[in-house]
Formats: sequence, structure tokens, C-alpha cells
Amino acid sequence: MDLFSPVSLGDLRLPNRVVMAPLTRTRSGEAGVPGPLVAEHYAQRASVGLIISEGTYPSHESRAYPGQPGIVTDEQIAGWRGVADAVHAAGGRIVMQLMHGGRVSHPLINRSDRVVAPSAVAIDGEARTPAGKVAFPVPHALTADELATVRDEFVAAAKNAVAAGFDGVEVHGANGYLLHQFLSPVSNVRDDRYGGSPSARARFVIEVTTAIAEAVGAGRVGIRLSPMHNIQDVFETDLADATATYEAVVDGLAPLGLAYLSVLHSEPAGVLVQDLRERFGGPFIVNSGFGSVTTRDEAIALVEGAHADAVAVGRLAIANPDLVERWKGEHPENEPNAATFYGTGAEGYTDYPRLSA
Repeated sequence: MDLFSPVSLGDLRLPNRVVMAPLTRTRSGEAGVPGPLVAEHYAQRASVGLIISEGTYPSHESRAYPGQPGIVTDEQIAGWRGVADAVHAAGGRIVMQLMHGGRVSHPLINRSDRVVAPSAVAIDGEARTPAGKVAFPVPHALTADELATVRDEFVAAAKNAVAAGFDGVEVHGANGYLLHQFLSPVSNVRDDRYGGSPSARARFVIEVTTAIAEAVGAGRVGIRLSPMHNIQDVFETDLADATATYEAVVDGLAPLGLAYLSVLHSEPAGVLVQDLRERFGGPFIVNSGFGSVTTRDEAIALVEGAHADAVAVGRLAIANPDLVERWKGEHPENEPNAATFYGTGAEGYTDYPRLSA
């Protein structure tokens, strides 16, 4: 296998195996509507094999950040249609990451009277709200009936994404957000059928993903997981427990025939990640994580070493709209400017130069 060769992920046909990772960029305003600037940003990067959008909220209550886009209102759907059209016009493919923030939010952000989670366990830290940094509140522990509502909100969001012209959706089960919160014995202390054991903690992730796959077709649904990432107080420090939990998740997902499983982990070629790949038995994407920039050499080695079918790239995809061309020709890369990752304007978003410039 070669990083620059075509690959199929379910119903998705990719011309190369470089995937743009989902990246929070906060450019969609108070109303959560992606506009022409967002469309330009994604269209600039259409030469990657697949673009995975930033995490997009499936309900107003699930919004995690100011400036985060949603896929709830007619205006948001129309905004995303402009993004999908722009990417397709540039020859690209794009799936929408569906992200419920869970307890990673604040009433000043989601404009609700609460934040929700598997259990009433707060994050030890501060949320960045429009009014400044404020301590994370103790979340409301979702009831079984409310979990069914959340599942249905995910399904409606997936249908909205497809209606907006997206090629598929990615379920966000990583990085400390709601679905990931269910997987950890620290953030999930439930004693019902959704907590108390690895298989019980895995249940809601499987239910949500199954419902989405049934609604829009498994061949256009992927899922992202980040075992033992230990972020936003979703701690998974017991290797045996984490292994059992993620094996339960993947065993529950494997029969669905999903487009792909994407795993974010610092050791993508390691035993845990490769065990999950074998259990999944389908197309597999890896991302080496937040700790280091995914380099050209690493991406090539992961694919050529048969550790993954494709590699998700974050910061270098931000800084290089023509990343595949640069990597193919071994050209110099633009350096990403972390100070402009989050913002409201074009700086650090659509103004990185192309090789041709």
C-alpha cells in the first residue's frame, strides 16, 4: 500500500490515503452557521483523500464552544450545504463529524439551563465562555429516557448532514466529549445498564452508532475513538479495563459494516490499537494524536507498514491547503500558527499560501 494510492472506505472512494482530521476552528459565529469563509477553508483542502469536518453539534444543548457550528436549524443546514457544494466543486469528499459536548460546555455556551453527562461528575477546570473563563458546572446525569432522545438527536443530525450534501458522517466517540464520557469509569459512575462494567459503558456508543448507520447507511458512517487519551477528565488509566471497554465497543460495531474506524492514539502501531483494528475487520484510520505533529514520514510508514488504510492529519492540514501535493513532491511545508487555530476570521484559516504562490 502507498499513502498516495486510492482506497475505499465503505461507500467512500478516496484518491489518496491522507485524511484531514476533524479540527475545532470556531468560525461559525453565535448562530452556529458556517458561512462562505468556512466553505472556502474546506474547499482549499479538497485534494486530501477525505475531509472530516470539525465537530458539529446535533442539538443546541450539546454545543461545546462559542463559534462551533451546528446541524440543527434550517440556516445551519443551508450553510453546510454551501460547504459541501464548494468541496465537491473542488473535487473533494467530506464527511461531517457529529459531536455532542456533554459536560464539556456551560449554560453560557449552550444557552440551556444545564449541561448533561452520563453522571453528575464535573470537570475540574474552567470553560471558555463568551463571558470569560468559568468553572465547569456539575452536569445533569441523563436518564434512560433522555438517552433515547440524545440518540434520536444524533440520528436527525446525520440525516441533516446527508440532506446538506455530505458524503457521510463520523460519530465523535473521542476526546472527552459525551460518548467518550460514557466509556470511562471516572466520568461514568452509573449503576444501570449503561454503566458499571466495560460492556455496559460501551452500550450507548454502540446504540447511537447503530441507529445512525440504520438511518443513513453504514457505508457512509465512521466513528472516531481515542482510548486512554485521558483528556478533559475522561480518565482511562487501567490498561486492562480500557482494553476490555474498547474491545466491547469495537465488537459491537464490527457487524454493522461501517465505512471506517478512526483511532486517535500516541502509539498507532501498538498492541492496543492494532488489536482494535483486527477486531473491527474493516477500513481503519489512525491519528497519532495531539502530542506531536503527524509527519510525512510517519504517515507513509503507517500505511506502508500495513498499520492503517489511511492516516488522519491535523495541524499540517491546517497550514497546508495543498498538503498532498507537498508531500508527494517532498516540498517544504508551511508551519502551523497555533495562535490562530481558534478565531473568527481569515487569519490562520484561509490565508496559508499554496506552493503555486
